[in-house]
Amino acid sequence: MRLLFILFLFATNSAIAQKIDSLFLDAAITKLQNSKEYTLKVANGMPEEKYGFKPVQDEMSFGEQLLHIASNLNWLTSTYITSSKSPVTKEATKVQKKEEILAVLNKTYEYAIGALKLFEASHLADTVYFFAGTKTKLQIINLISDHQTHHRAQMIVYLRLNGIKPPDYVGW
Repeated sequence: MRLLFILFLFATNSAIAQKIDSLFLDAAITKLQNSKEYTLKVANGMPEEKYGFKPVQDEMSFGEQLLHIASNLNWLTSTYITSSKSPVTKEATKVQKKEEILAVLNKTYEYAIGALKLFEASHLADTVYFFAGTKTKLQIINLISDHQTHHRAQMIVYLRLNGIKPPDYVGW
């Protein structure tokens, strides 16, 4: 009887853990879709002639911030989330015109969103070597979100420094 109870607890806990993992992954996909929408709104808010703007010499320009987001999203996705080849090349992230930057950003987000949609929740606890130490794939997915938020926030300041009202927030 005790063994049956233990097996019941194990099965119940396993089912609950799987449900939580699926909820996390679904939320991460929605969050990345909303991040794409918001980042593109921020990017579209800056006129093309201001894409080279940087508040101080040591900072990335507005356009460079966008390409950095795309490069990092592409790298984290292709290295840690999926084995499918990225449609975005390193050369593509060296463009300078607003329209080209937006195209790279859009393509990179679609690649990452597609990879998350195919990602199996059972692999969230898998560990990978990362330059900051061993991380789980769940941590990498969180890093994807945090990194975009960090750089997008800088771009919102860039908009304000140019007298441009940032778009309304698109969140969870």
